[in-house]
Formats: sequence, structure tokens, C-alpha cells
Amino acid sequence: MDLHQLYVFTKVVEHKSFSKAAEDIFLSQSTVSSHIQALEKMLNMNLFDRVGRESILTPQGERLYQWALKLLLIKDQALLDLKEGMTDLRGMIRIAASSVPGQFMVPRMVKQFREDYPEVTFHINQSSSKTVAEKVLNGSVDVGILGDKYENDKLHYIPLLKEKLVLITSNQNKIEGPVNIEEILDYPFVMRHSNSGTNALLERFLKKSKIHKDQLNIIAYTESGQSLMQFVIQDIGISIISEIAASEYSSKNMLKMHEINGFDHERYFYLVYNINKTQSLLSKLFIEEAMELVADDQQKMG
Repeated sequence: MDLHQLYVFTKVVEHKSFSKAAEDIFLSQSTVSSHIQALEKMLNMNLFDRVGRESILTPQGERLYQWALKLLLIKDQALLDLKEGMTDLRGMIRIAASSVPGQFMVPRMVKQFREDYPEVTFHINQSSSKTVAEKVLNGSVDVGILGDKYENDKLHYIPLLKEKLVLITSNQNKIEGPVNIEEILDYPFVMRHSNSGTNALLERFLKKSKIHKDQLNIIAYTESGQSLMQFVIQDIGISIISEIAASEYSSKNMLKMHEINGFDHERYFYLVYNINKTQSLLSKLFIEEAMELVADDQQKMG
């Protein structure tokens, strides 16, 4: 149902005249008549009884008039709300993030963004990189931040930050770095979940080194980056994880971080969005400023 047709209809009702309605809303009488005829044809009912010079509402027309007023009011309220939202920049941004960016990047990006837009609310969901990509694809979130690419024509990736993987051990462990991957095969190993970007990169490196994942002495799989850290800190096992995550704990002397010889694979953390999803003004701003938010944060940390 066309809202403009309803608007014209309400003016005819109020003026009880096609000509006076046309004059009020700066349309020709023939245009007003065409709108009403189109509305009647679409509804398959007469809205007016033409009695002399006046146009009198039919019972159906009276009922439609009440609904038209409500619909037009809702339209006006919606427009007012949108205009206020654009002025005040209030609203919600929904983000899905994989483990490392969810824990170490997103909080800082949110802090930076809210310095300029303090009325913004964030809803953040943390899951595996693959699930992040799926959430962006199905439109349940506005943007995703993840550590691996899942190619799809609907997804657009923006590289935010480059990093590499490192070996982490407890402070009690006798390993001294840099290490060769073959040196760690007998140590108890804690593995990230198979859908994580970290795991995908590690498996590519193992394949390049002609080492099957089964050759690792895997004692546990975990979806939680924090849980993995505790396994290592408690000297239950060693692991290979994001340098960004490892640095946070290494700088506090909670564990040791080692370079891996030959592991020159660098990866990016990406912001990803669905090109077919209509983004709010706030989401567009977050997407446009994402690289700057990360760069500013890195400068502050440096």
C-alpha cells in the first residue's frame, strides 16, 4: 500500500472535495483522482460515494481513513527518530569476533570509537572465525572481526592488523627459543578448536613442514583462548597461539613466548561485512574508521 496514496486520500476526506484536496497539496485534480482510483483498484472497493459536489466516505472508506492516519503517524515518527538518530548518532552496532580480536582488539576499538560517539551501544558475540563469517553472511551481525578469510562473493574483507604465531610455554618449562617445530612434538600440546583462524594457520604450517597434526602430542582441544592460556600457565601443556595474545601474558611474566624457526607465515586480522546488508549510519562509520581505530590503539600501546 502506497503511503503517498494514503496521504492524498486523507486530504480528500478532510476537504470532502477532490479539487480542494488538490489545491491543498499542490497537485492537479486529475492526479488526485488517479491516486484514489489506484487505491480503490488495489483494495477492490469503493472509498467514496460521489453525491453532488461532495465526496462522501463509504463505510470501508471510513475504516481506511482511521488506519491511514495511524500509518502516516508511524511514518512521521519513524522519520523523526531517524533524523534524531543521525544527529545524535545513537544506536547499536552488532559485532561478531573470533577469540583473539574479541579479547584483545575489539575492547580497544570500542573504547576509541566511543570517544567520538559516546551514545553508541555495542552488542558483541565471540565465536570461532568460521562462525563469525557465517553470522556476517546471514545478517545477524553488522560486522565481523576475525583471523582467517572464508571466501564468498557477499563478503568484503578489510585488513586491520598483521601478526604471526608464536610458541608459548610455562615459566617452569625448559624449552629455550627460537625452536624448530620438530623439537616440540613430544611435549603435551593444547590445540585451539578446528574452526579457529589460529588453528587453520597452524595446520597450513604443519603441512608445509610435512608434519601431520596427529604427530603432535595433543592432550586437549579448547574453544576458549583464556582456558588455553591457563593450561600453559599451569604447565599442563604448551601451545602455538597469536603473538598479540601471547604478548599480553608474556609482558606480565605469566608465561614464556618463543619464536618458531621457519614459521614466517604472517596473517591479518580482518574486519568483514556483507555487501548486500544495508548498514546503519553508525555501522558505516565503524567500518570506515576501523583501520584508524586499530592504528591509533597500536600507537598508544607503542
